[in-house]
Amino acid sequence: MTEITDDMEAVVEDTDLPRRLKDEVYETIESRDGVTVEQVDEIARAVETRYLNTRVDPLDPVGTVSAQSIGEPGTQMTMNTFHYAGVAEIDVTQGLPRLIELVDARKTPDTPMMTVHLDEEYADDRERAHEVVWQIEATKILALGDISTNVADMIVSINLNEDTLEERMITPEEVASIIEDSLGVETTQQDTVIEFGPDQPSYRKLLQLVEELREIVFKGIEDITRVVIRKEQTDDGEEFVLYTEGSAFGDVIEIEGVDASRTTSNNIHEIYRNLGVEAAREAIIEETMDTLEEQGLDDVNVRHLMLVSDIMTNRGTIESIGRHGISGSKESVLARAAFEVTVNHLLDAAIHGEIDDLNGVIENVIVGKPIKLGTGDVNLRMGSVSRGAEPSD
Repeated sequence: MTEITDDMEAVVEDTDLPRRLKDEVYETIESRDGVTVEQVDEIARAVETRYLNTRVDPLDPVGTVSAQSIGEPGTQMTMNTFHYAGVAEIDVTQGLPRLIELVDARKTPDTPMMTVHLDEEYADDRERAHEVVWQIEATKILALGDISTNVADMIVSINLNEDTLEERMITPEEVASIIEDSLGVETTQQDTVIEFGPDQPSYRKLLQLVEELREIVFKGIEDITRVVIRKEQTDDGEEFVLYTEGSAFGDVIEIEGVDASRTTSNNIHEIYRNLGVEAAREAIIEETMDTLEEQGLDDVNVRHLMLVSDIMTNRGTIESIGRHGISGSKESVLARAAFEVTVNHLLDAAIHGEIDDLNGVIENVIVGKPIKLGTGDVNLRMGSVSRGAEPSD
């Protein structure tokens, strides 16, 4: 181990490296023995040179390169709507449909799911992990017991299972109370048997009460229909991890035993609402990268995905890349018209007297002018200099 001295710190801080890379240089120095100030200077300069050489050149068409770098592998993606998300029991949208979902910024994914990590005292104990499961998974009446209807006496009878009640930590009295509050009926409860019926004898009303009873959530979160618990190897060692069918990110991270710092959802809008736009940006990058890697397309540089997520979130909200989002709100009339609903865009522009300054790539390609990128963005001016005179600006 090498202790960072003031001289070493001065050398590293003198570089043009961003804070993240400076911290990595410090970590590298500390992990090695007997590093001198001269060696620190050599390491820092080498990292700085590599960093400066990998930066984007001025006037480089980063948008076009990113579009090509993501679009070309996208043509090789499968159309499978469902694929196992590391858990055999949970299906989740993958492949091209998932990529489209992300760039379209859909309000709810086709198959919402969450990966829930637990606090240390819950993650190592299956019984305690199950306590969290029952706080999350929606418990409906069919999970607690059997329903029967007596048409002659106009009574709905529920025979609760004692073992299930004990496992899910709910009492018959609580079940009866929830039924009364939800259905507005009076119940009679004898041990594990609960009975109730309509105010007025009515076969239709009796069936309606049964249907409404089936939809009541007695414990857990309504949007989460199922939770699968698995023991996995993580950075913190072996621990129990929960996978949910359905997503309710804001509610789940408030439950005791849930590690909110590691819990994730595949619904980027839920993350935005609960954690803010920066977290949503990270989620878009992670979800897009995971989707590509799952298809074996892990050679796409993450910086292209970062650019896409930056554009989607740079106004403080999540915008789709489409005619209802980024593409439809461009300054250029021709760029908007080239994407979708061409006639509508041109007609609106003509009515409002819009002017296109031809600053972007698309509009210049349409009118046959050189695009304003790379050498096309440089204007050369020729002038004459008389003998003996100084060149003017």
